[in-house]
Amino acid sequence: MYIIIFGGIVVAFRRVEARKGSELVLEQLKNMIETGDYAPGSKLPTVVELADSFEVGRSTIREALSGLKATGWITIRHGGGSYVSLELPAAEDAASLSFGKEKLQEVLEVRKFIEAGCAELAAERRSAEDLAALRDILERMGGALGDEAASDEADIRFHLRVAEASKNALLLSMMESMAGRLRESMKQSRRLWFFAERASAEQLLAEHRSIFEAIETRDGAAARDRMMKHLLKVEQVIERSERSGQDERDERGRTE
Repeated sequence: MYIIIFGGIVVAFRRVEARKGSELVLEQLKNMIETGDYAPGSKLPTVVELADSFEVGRSTIREALSGLKATGWITIRHGGGSYVSLELPAAEDAASLSFGKEKLQEVLEVRKFIEAGCAELAAERRSAEDLAALRDILERMGGALGDEAASDEADIRFHLRVAEASKNALLLSMMESMAGRLRESMKQSRRLWFFAERASAEQLLAEHRSIFEAIETRDGAAARDRMMKHLLKVEQVIERSERSGQDERDERGRTE
């Protein structure tokens, strides 16, 4: 709040926060879907076409599409474009799926401390049964590269199974207690990863396989380091995505 005195009169002003370009684009696209301009199942224009239409940078469009995907309005096929969801979310459903970067950052901070320790203990204590279960999950991840929902579910199962292999009931309980937050954070971080890094699902799968190999060979230090590196990379992608959005806003401010 700012206090300014005009002619002896004290006037209080509240700061007006400028809305991000991606938020404005997201809102307009969502309205176009709601009003039927883009029907369920229809394909949206490309990122380049949308950037030209809205006169914004491609990073702004990608961030807007990421938000629409996170809230269930669109689906994105890697290499195939963006499509309006066949089943549109109710208002309350869309709100519940919104997972902002600040909350995502908090979950990642907790995950780093818990999951690095889980991976190290899993390497030391894992059983043949644990390895078989992790192998099965990795196979499912490999077979679900084109299926977003199945990929997300296999991802969270892998991390929970690593916690189970740690043979520490408290660590497993902590992971299970935050399963809901874990699921939403994974969905959102994977989407930011694909947009910001242009990474493929195969790269994500390779990181999980690398963690598994360290657990399989009972290399606790490598398991801990690879899990931490995996989570740090996700964190860096989120930070770069935010910086990219800020750069876009700064550039727009200089040209206005």
